[in-house]
Amino acid sequence: MSVLEMKVPSPGESITEVEIATWLVKDGDYVEKDQPIAEVDSDKATLELPAEESGVITLKAEEGDVVQVGQVVCLIDMDAAKPSGNAAPAAEAPKQEEAPKAAEPAKQEAPAAQPAAATQTYATGAPSPAAKKILDEKGMDAAQVSGSGRDGRITKSDAELAAVPALGGNPVTATGSRSTTTTKLSVLRRKIAQRLVSVKNETAMLTTFNEVDMSEIFRLRKLYKEEFAQRHGVGLGFMSFFTKAVTRALQMYPDVNASIDGDFKVNYDFCDISIAVSGPKGLMVPVLRNAENMSFASVEANIKDLATKVRDGKITVDEMTGGTFTITNGGTFGSMMSTPIINPPQSAILGMHNIIQRPVAVDGQVVIRPMMYVAMSYDHRIIDGKESVGFLVAVKEAIDNPVGILMNGDERKGLGL
Repeated sequence: MSVLEMKVPSPGESITEVEIATWLVKDGDYVEKDQPIAEVDSDKATLELPAEESGVITLKAEEGDVVQVGQVVCLIDMDAAKPSGNAAPAAEAPKQEEAPKAAEPAKQEAPAAQPAAATQTYATGAPSPAAKKILDEKGMDAAQVSGSGRDGRITKSDAELAAVPALGGNPVTATGSRSTTTTKLSVLRRKIAQRLVSVKNETAMLTTFNEVDMSEIFRLRKLYKEEFAQRHGVGLGFMSFFTKAVTRALQMYPDVNASIDGDFKVNYDFCDISIAVSGPKGLMVPVLRNAENMSFASVEANIKDLATKVRDGKITVDEMTGGTFTITNGGTFGSMMSTPIINPPQSAILGMHNIIQRPVAVDGQVVIRPMMYVAMSYDHRIIDGKESVGFLVAVKEAIDNPVGILMNGDERKGLGL
């Protein structure tokens, strides 16, 4: 008998344990080689676990179990024959004939159980002992509560749901559903929570704001969108303009592109831009490596590829590791203003928001322009106000005038057309 022990593979460097999020097969199922059999959560991503061989599977871990990398989580009997699936109906037929007979004794026993239910009685509208205790604690009289028990008796649940009436008002009770559902947070969500709390507790985080005029970007997209898509195979979106503007500003203000390591400051001569993407398992931040060297088309193509992987659950840990600066776009969900939280160990993050047609003053005249508020949160331990404000102003200048600043005055050449 050949039995394969399937062990948890390493999802990436520095990850030592994962959580079994979901088994995609049941104990005793026949699985094919490379068939996804489970989803596992690490503190950075959710990954699929494929079957290493074909055979009948025996599960050795439960959903929600935290297992170490290298630990056996299931066995696969490679000698087991693949079931044909044709014999099951014949085996189940006798059960259908026996089912009605098994149900008959229960009908006869039911009436005998009824007298036992009335072993203790209460006066009409009177509270049970447990309900009375709760009403006494609330300072309420039983007459203020409508009972749902037998003969109008006030149950413990009635007392718990009863609301204390306002002075001079009438008693108020809940009438809608009050059910609750408790689910365990995934290891990824728990790790995100820990990181966000640590950022608030361990950094001197401040946020500075500005606004950008999107008129020129709207014009360029309207004018070249179809030609750009035909030439490069991707759409011309907003993220490429902001990524190019950010990489330029990071080179102008290198301390924004730095991190703290104990008593030392680490400066990077490259711009690895983390792009926040919302996926089925939560917010992911895949990284554009050396984004300072990318063209508009390259930025758009890479973002599209990474976002697709996030939404399909195929993003790897390596593709989300690192990053020197993060861009997040809450505007896709309708956010008008926010204070984004730094993505550690980075020292700053840029928040984009929704675009609103607003009246603004241009050359002494009030005009309607598509405007966006932008926010930059930064760690004041390493970035001073001068650098943070200067950085955001540099981003604003590039967005307000993309042709002159990001394309050297030639919009067609700048877009690779």
